[in-house]
Amino acid sequence: MLSRRSFLGAAAAPLAGAAPPPNVLFISVDDMNDWVGCLGGYPGVRTPNIDRMAARGALFSNAHCASPLCNPSRTALLTGMRPTTTGVYGNEQWWRPALPNAVTLPMHFRRNGYYAAGAGKVFHHVAGFNPPDQWDEFQLQVFDDPWYRRTEWYPWVKKIPNPPGHPFNGLQNFQGEFDWGVLDKPESEYGDFKAVQWASDFLKKKQEKPFFLAVGLWHPHIPMFAPKKYFDMYPDPRLPEVPENDLDDVPPIGKRLAAARIEEHDRIFKEGKWRDAVRAYLASISFADALIGRLLAALETSAYANNTVIVLWSDNGWHLGEKQHWHKSTLWERATHVPLLMAGTGVKSPGVTRTQPVSLLDIYPTLVELCGLPRRAELEGESLAPLLANPKAPHKPVVSTFEPGNHAVRDERWRYIRYRDGTEELYDRHADANEYRNIAGDARYDGVKASLARYLPAKSAPQVPVRADYDFDFATHTWRRK
Repeated sequence: MLSRRSFLGAAAAPLAGAAPPPNVLFISVDDMNDWVGCLGGYPGVRTPNIDRMAARGALFSNAHCASPLCNPSRTALLTGMRPTTTGVYGNEQWWRPALPNAVTLPMHFRRNGYYAAGAGKVFHHVAGFNPPDQWDEFQLQVFDDPWYRRTEWYPWVKKIPNPPGHPFNGLQNFQGEFDWGVLDKPESEYGDFKAVQWASDFLKKKQEKPFFLAVGLWHPHIPMFAPKKYFDMYPDPRLPEVPENDLDDVPPIGKRLAAARIEEHDRIFKEGKWRDAVRAYLASISFADALIGRLLAALETSAYANNTVIVLWSDNGWHLGEKQHWHKSTLWERATHVPLLMAGTGVKSPGVTRTQPVSLLDIYPTLVELCGLPRRAELEGESLAPLLANPKAPHKPVVSTFEPGNHAVRDERWRYIRYRDGTEELYDRHADANEYRNIAGDARYDGVKASLARYLPAKSAPQVPVRADYDFDFATHTWRRK
């Protein structure tokens, strides 16, 4: 954990002049919603390291992903462009053949004198989403479930037979990624621990250039495997409140999104595993938090503690039964609201929460500004540097998109959803934090809807080809359209 001295010392460092360019520690977690102590999403969750970072840096308590799904969210953040611009809306769409001229965040740093290194899940995790020309060095994702991983998707993984007891969650006749439990191995053998250890070793070395160091943690993404001590933290977890009629006022497209992968949701409920699954999610959050603490401690004891920008983010949120849904891929708060924190160089007024709506798209232009890199005209986010300097600075509403033509607009009070057929939802987040009551049909709020609708994308780019449309060679990282 970073000490108060280190945080405040880093915050006071100048951004330009004789000072060396700041380094960047770029930390991502996967599928982590607002069940984090400093965000108040789940009473009693144990995330001391994230909370300490919030107390000594800048917490953006109203941060949202550009798309509530791993690949389109990460593609948007790392290219700086919305799904409606790139045409990348799903997990089955490679970004490189669709966007051959895109200059990603690590690539932009490399082109401007930085050494780019990383480990784990930064881009999407399937082969082809993480081209090697993005990095000076990179450790690929180490999976905790090599018996599940498909060799054509993960050619660097040696597949093994299913271990005894799989699936560990006890769901009857259930295979695949949706599993949880404790693996029979020490904490140091988990994949995310190996990513953090790799990055910690990097920080011990003398670096000849300023660096962009990315560490992508898998947790709390499914399968939710974690050491036993993290499960023991939550012996009797509280379940989300899910009214039986919660979808009655939702338009058909919203109901369709809620029904995605409904067989997994229904099986969890039918077999009485809801509480166990919530416990596993909480355990995975606390495991991720502990690993973040190890990484921040490694930075503090390094030579780079006082000249590094730290950013921590999650790619999307996660439903745990709310809206009769389990997963992400919806346009409600539970799926788009994510942790986003920054600390170190450039952060003024540490410990003051920023409540303005912000987007993960804002990270790219923010780091460009803080590190003095050339600006890129195609970036569609808005730099957070003014908010880092002044917690009361204004910031415009933000947009999340899932599939072409479906968007949610979020400001400090309201969530407005418009689907591609023109149907709508509107929620007053101050009065209805769980989004139980869709008030879009109430004429009293027509002005609110009109004001928020001004931020909807004017056009949606057509979807780019999916992986099945290409022959891909992992050895050369080349694609050939079928």
